[in-house]
Amino acid sequence: MTHDKLRLGVNIDHVATVRNARGGDVPDPVRAALIAEQAGADGITAHLREDRRHIVDSDIERLATQLSIPLNFEMAATDEMQAIALRHKPHAVCLVPEKREEKTTEGGLEVAQQDNKLAHYIKPFVDAGSRVSLFIAANKRQVEAAARIGAPVIELHAGAYADAWAEERWDVRDSELAKITDMAAYADELGLEVHVGHGLTYDSVGPIAVLPQVKELNIGHFIIGEAIFRGLAPAIQAMRRCMDEARAGI
Repeated sequence: MTHDKLRLGVNIDHVATVRNARGGDVPDPVRAALIAEQAGADGITAHLREDRRHIVDSDIERLATQLSIPLNFEMAATDEMQAIALRHKPHAVCLVPEKREEKTTEGGLEVAQQDNKLAHYIKPFVDAGSRVSLFIAANKRQVEAAARIGAPVIELHAGAYADAWAEERWDVRDSELAKITDMAAYADELGLEVHVGHGLTYDSVGPIAVLPQVKELNIGHFIIGEAIFRGLAPAIQAMRRCMDEARAGI
């Protein structure tokens, strides 16, 4: 059985993390994005956090003007971020939860408890032509809420699955994979486009890549870490191979 080609979005946040650890201009996340583009990435993901801990405003400005592949602008659902996104009109905006004290995005966006607010929040993006995605847990209640407010895309949080794989907790890995599998199928039935992201590696990406409803994976931290040893382009190309081989049943 063959499936459509699975898209790879490369998150370049942690190139900016290294830059900001020392200050100055290097390494340049925009240069990393352009290398990723040449290496076969289908899109670039960048998260402009409220505290600007990695990506900063000037990075978004340069990405918006220099990329020829889609920019996926990750952001919290705040007035400030809405104004920035509407100014740049990226291909996609992905709403994520954000807490100042967290090291990385720890969970999915709570959609079900604020669906009316989020429905109004995303409408300007839809009107501006940006694809709206909600980063949510693989949870039926959240999937249904995303469909209810009219978000065309969801990105399922794979963190618990990826962590269980890394820690060799195979029973947890299998149960988390089952949640993602079930919710990908359910979201597809509801007419949502399904993406998956957070924590995926060469080892753990295969069981996600084979899911026919999943159209895009967004992967960053692992690829940037591997780039230290392999180089950025080879690290991306190796992930692309893992995804494609899994998709093809190799």
